Amino acid sequence: MSAEVVVELESCATQDAHAVFSALRTSFSSDRAADDVPVEVTGHGSTVWTTTFDVSELKAAAEPRRLTAPVTVGLQGGYWAVDQLCKALAPAFTVHILGMAAGDQEKEVELRLESRR
Repeated sequence: MSAEVVVELESCATQDAHAVFSALRTSFSSDRAADDVPVEVTGHGSTVWTTTFDVSELKAAAEPRRLTAPVTVGLQGGYWAVDQLCKALAPAFTVHILGMAAGDQEKEVELRLESRR
């Protein structure tokens, strides 16, 4: 059973991408260093930030984070792993499930995150 989840953020403010990734790094190990801050790239098209998290061990619960606008997040991984990552987002953000596609051993989930009220 894979414990890795690919997290993809697209078309959101750089500071919002940083808020989401920071919250997740509080809870899980990542393939990126803690000081690896998302940077906006100029040019045509939208910027996509992608990071992989290992959800096999919950380090700590994330504190609520502020977002400048709702953020759409794509998750891809094994059923259990994606569920664990979704649970870890709940203390930091209000989480809305927008859609899901399920396969044999993996699923993709699209979420909308908002600042907690």
